[in-house]
Amino acid sequence: MSLEEKIAAVEGVFEKLDQEIASFQAWSGLHCAWGCGKCCYKADIEATPLEFLPFAYHLYQQNLAHDWYDTLRDRDTSLCVILNPTQAGAGLCSEYKHRGLICRLFGYSARTNKYGRKELVTCQVIKTEQAVQYEAAQQTVGEEGGLPVMNQYYMQLHGIDFELTREFFPINEAIKRAIEVILHYYAYRE
Repeated sequence: MSLEEKIAAVEGVFEKLDQEIASFQAWSGLHCAWGCGKCCYKADIEATPLEFLPFAYHLYQQNLAHDWYDTLRDRDTSLCVILNPTQAGAGLCSEYKHRGLICRLFGYSARTNKYGRKELVTCQVIKTEQAVQYEAAQQTVGEEGGLPVMNQYYMQLHGIDFELTREFFPINEAIKRAIEVILHYYAYRE
């Protein structure tokens, strides 16, 4: 599979996931608070390089890949480089369209517990501020209601490229490695 095909495949996975999440939000009534982004401030968010390959490709197309790479190389913070706390809107991601899989899944996905049942994975803000909707959604999810399951989506990415999903990195390192993949690929094609 070519690099462009991998990028398209990742984008396809993301589109399907976004549709499933929109459907879940519609029937559950759960949503992020306007301007919250509290989950983005966790310093230990990890991702795979493949999740950010579409973002890295976008940067390359905009002639920004080298600048972003340098920023990531020189930056000494564990907070995500695309977090923008001054941005107005429902989220604080400056590159929302190109956010990674973990960013898409958190809040609106399920994990499978040791008994094989789905459990809703969401934040404390949603659990407390939308308690009634959360409890109803958790009950429906537990009864096999429709909700994306984390490990199934990671397996889809794994099927696209084993090497780029084999290891998880701090989010900024994952973004940097995705940019490296793009830069190396196109360095030999220009």
